[in-house]
Amino acid sequence: MKLLSYFRGEAFQRGVHPPGFKHTADMPIRRLPFAPRLVVPLSQHIGRPSRPIVRVGEEVVRGQPIAEADGWLSVPQHAPATGVVEAIELRPSARGPWTESIVIRVYEASTQEVLWGAPQDMDAFPPQEILLAVQRTGMVGQGGAAFPSHAKLALPAGASVETLVINGCECEPYLTCDHRLMVEHSSDLMVGIRHAMRATGAKRAIIGVEDNKPEAAEVLRRALPPTGDIFVEKVPTKYPQGSEKMLITALFGVEIPSGKLPLALGMVVHNVGTLAALGRLLPSGQGLVERVITVAGPGVKRPGNYRVPIGTPLSFVLAQAGAQVSGAGQARQVILGGPMMGQSVASLDVPVTKGVSGVLVFRGEDMAANEGRKTYPCIKCGECVESCPMGLNPSMLGMLAARREYDLMGEKYHLGDCFECGSCTWICPSNIPLVQQFRIAKQILREKAVA
Repeated sequence: MKLLSYFRGEAFQRGVHPPGFKHTADMPIRRLPFAPRLVVPLSQHIGRPSRPIVRVGEEVVRGQPIAEADGWLSVPQHAPATGVVEAIELRPSARGPWTESIVIRVYEASTQEVLWGAPQDMDAFPPQEILLAVQRTGMVGQGGAAFPSHAKLALPAGASVETLVINGCECEPYLTCDHRLMVEHSSDLMVGIRHAMRATGAKRAIIGVEDNKPEAAEVLRRALPPTGDIFVEKVPTKYPQGSEKMLITALFGVEIPSGKLPLALGMVVHNVGTLAALGRLLPSGQGLVERVITVAGPGVKRPGNYRVPIGTPLSFVLAQAGAQVSGAGQARQVILGGPMMGQSVASLDVPVTKGVSGVLVFRGEDMAANEGRKTYPCIKCGECVESCPMGLNPSMLGMLAARREYDLMGEKYHLGDCFECGSCTWICPSNIPLVQQFRIAKQILREKAVA
């Protein structure tokens, strides 16, 4: 495929402009203490759950593999702290169902250094070996999708990649962890980009950064290698610019065909957090044991960007960040991710997993204005149609969902193209929970397909 030229300052059509609330953008990354117990779910990724390789009562050191990948579309898990395996049992998960997890009681007196892993010469690895090395890290997409990173870098037979696109937009309100990673760990990002380019055979890489992050863009430009094949481009600030389809449209002025992936245009898209972590882990031969998350929202007294061990219970995170979980002014709603696409959790026993980019806390008074709002019939105003970045008709899809005509939603109105950004719900003057209806419809269609 001929290399596509790219545009500067071009925005995708439609979309919305929710308030940013990026108050933590200037706060350096801080390390969160280790909780007394860490809960490592065996299913933190899309694909088959990991298989435990440790026993109850066994001592483990930080970084040690404690579960192995169960096939290609799976990743291993590593001990996030030095301690002892206290249990392998079902524990609450953010998705709802309880999932098998490894519980580690942390040794309080340990230095908590990463004591597992050996340096490896990544430059000597051929592409297939790079993919295996990425899988050994246990890395999944840090933007929230949690798709195994090695599988996303692997190309189907006959496919080729010309351009590696790195997503540094972070368009969700409140979230700033990617911003801080770009500012503080730009060298790790460049190393990760280089290895991803070698794994895919990409001839160039382009980092897309929203224009409300000038500091990050400038730091990245100063960190660019002299090879001249990695670029930094600003794109207009708009939600959902962080979607890979929207970012490609903004950079190149082309749209990914319906039902296709970026690979159809010779591209692969990765989040900046994913590649920055790989740039640090691959040369050292270590596994993913922690990640940076944004802890924010009006219910947090000490908001910021924290480096958190995988498996840390939300209750511990909130306590460290000064969020009140009981009494007057207590947390009423806790959201994992951003407010547009994140999900509310029902239990504070849920642990931080590899795909969690943020923890947002809202009190009762923050939600009071919305709780009494009624849902009204669709007034055919067209606001949702004007905001949908995929050019769908959310109004019609919502009416079909209300009548449970799910097959028609998928066959005629392209429900499968909806990536659940929530723009339609945010803009709807009738307060119709459109994106929630679409999620239910998709789940029903998936169950019917399996049946």
